[in-house]
Amino acid sequence: MNQRLYVGVDTGGTFTDVVVMDETGAVLTNKAPTTPQALEDGVFAALRLIAGERGESLADMLAQVASFGHGTTQATNALIERRGARTGLITTKGFGDTLLLQRLMGFTAGTPVEQLGEFSRRRYPDPLVPRSRIKEVLERVDQSGSVVIELDESGVRSAVAELVADGVEAYAIALLWAFRNPDHEQRIAAIVRELAGDDVYVSLSSEVNPVLGEYERTSTTVLNSYLGPSVQRYLERMERKLREAGMSGRFSVLNSIGGVMSARDAADKAVLLLASGPTGGVLGSQHLAAQLGHPNVITSDMGGTSFDVGLIVAGRPVVSAVTEVAQYHVAAPMVSITAIGAGGGSIAEVVAGELRVGPESAGAFPGPVCYRRGGARATVTDADVVLGVIDPDTFLGGRMQLDKRAAQEAIATQIAEPLGLSLVEAAAGIRHIVDSRMADTLRELSVGRGLDPRDFVLYAYGGAGPMHCAGFGGDLGVAQIVVPATSMAHSAYGALAADIYHGTERSFLVKTTPGNTSPWEDIDARALDEIYAELGASTRAQLARDGVEPADMIIERSVDVRYRSQTHELIIPVEPGAITAELVRGIVDRFETAYEDTYGKGAGFREAGIELTTFRVSGIGRTPKPAFRDTAPVAAQREHARRVYDVAARDWLDATVVDWHSLQPGRKIRGPAVVEHPTTTVYTGLGQQVGIDTFGNLIITA
Repeated sequence: MNQRLYVGVDTGGTFTDVVVMDETGAVLTNKAPTTPQALEDGVFAALRLIAGERGESLADMLAQVASFGHGTTQATNALIERRGARTGLITTKGFGDTLLLQRLMGFTAGTPVEQLGEFSRRRYPDPLVPRSRIKEVLERVDQSGSVVIELDESGVRSAVAELVADGVEAYAIALLWAFRNPDHEQRIAAIVRELAGDDVYVSLSSEVNPVLGEYERTSTTVLNSYLGPSVQRYLERMERKLREAGMSGRFSVLNSIGGVMSARDAADKAVLLLASGPTGGVLGSQHLAAQLGHPNVITSDMGGTSFDVGLIVAGRPVVSAVTEVAQYHVAAPMVSITAIGAGGGSIAEVVAGELRVGPESAGAFPGPVCYRRGGARATVTDADVVLGVIDPDTFLGGRMQLDKRAAQEAIATQIAEPLGLSLVEAAAGIRHIVDSRMADTLRELSVGRGLDPRDFVLYAYGGAGPMHCAGFGGDLGVAQIVVPATSMAHSAYGALAADIYHGTERSFLVKTTPGNTSPWEDIDARALDEIYAELGASTRAQLARDGVEPADMIIERSVDVRYRSQTHELIIPVEPGAITAELVRGIVDRFETAYEDTYGKGAGFREAGIELTTFRVSGIGRTPKPAFRDTAPVAAQREHARRVYDVAARDWLDATVVDWHSLQPGRKIRGPAVVEHPTTTVYTGLGQQVGIDTFGNLIITA
């Protein structure tokens, strides 16, 4: 006791996960049901469980916390459920329909590939800001930042007065070319605060998203204002309750870029929290992979409602410059996450004589039928119970008794009888379909990018991921699957392990001459050096504000590059040091290599000319955190046998059931096998074997 503790928390769709690591590297994990109406209640319930495991009160445990990292779904939930603030948009006269038109991309954004041809199902998303709350004001700044038409302040006052009268709670200001000259946006913000009050939430595109792309910049700014007030209220409430409960350590929030930020910064840039939870899993995997020596990793997080996957290549998470969220576009670098509706709570149903699983989910409440919370529709978890993968008596360490008979009845009446199948065939069909969907998603993510899954290690985590990884991992063909010691709360571990992150960017269009086979000759290295110097100084100042010492700062640079006349870019890393002609040539070479890696050999077309569009600087502030320690030796391996239906073998088999905490490093168990943990279950299929390493991670091999 009385040592520094490091805490990570992630609120998922079904469970809230918590990880606590002490200075020696000892880890405790636990989870509690997510409480959608008051997310902090689920957080404190999970923390109390950990405190109980440690044999101390919650106040005593929190008093030892040096760092508390929080991944939260507050922003995502507010967007999906359309519970954001009543938002108004102020934009340049003549461009009020930019957000609604969405560059004609809204009706396909986020649509699964298999549904793109179903035109009758395409819909534009419900507007976050209706046309009546979009106000146009007279002003114009050109692409060089010169004022062409002065701002009509009387028109601004009239527009703001109308929005105030309409009950607007948050304001988004997105003017043309404002990132070249923010003066007009800043003046409008001052008028908004004058008329609506100093505490009103205001987002400026020149601060939130100072990049090229009129629609994407406007969309990102509007999303920030729409989400900001609820995120701000939640984080203030969460931090206040932690302080009142006795915590004095640093409280930070996991963002979607690749690190944590202060609650103040998170509230100001709420849009960066839209994939906070899934990003935590990728960052936790990156940290663990560095310790285990795995440069290439496919991450897979199967929870109660979704299956989220990411890529780590050469030790770095793959990042996307533009991300689609709920059919809107966010123009900010985010760790690339692909998600499908496949989780333990995914609902199975018969549609037109076919068995379908997901994307609809029973969620945390009412949840699967076997939870006995009022759920009436068969789910993946119900199938796992029927097939013997989950023991109803040991689920969540015995804290939650499952109703196997109810699960059997639901699958029998809803799936088996309509399809003319036996109960077991119906349950096996549910499991097979969801595993195949997940394998297809992983294949699209890897093979679709020209990557060979055999060159990667698959990390499987989340409440349901370890139960299904043998199926979708085996289908994918990876040689090794790692179920981390923190798998049952791996996204929470990512929040614990993440460093402080700040990013700064600026759009500045640099074009080379078409037909020039040496395009780097057209690029002014000195101009690029000046841009990076300014961005670097700003990023260092942000890190310093968060208490990061210069020796703990890592500054990384990148640039968005495309061929001329294209609309999409690739993010290309830029080497450290002064920008020279040779360094510029390296940028062009790396872009063309990345382009052909992404789109196929021979796809590059240097003769079209090259465009550099947005320059970025990422600042990482390293924070102290313990490394995993070797697990203590165990006296004897506790195991027994039970009958489990193996979907691949299409038969009931005798599976070895082992307690996770009793596993002995170096010993391999041949599948079928079940490894039980108080917060998860791991299944290993026929023809596979499972063992544990010295850090407590499970390793599944063929």
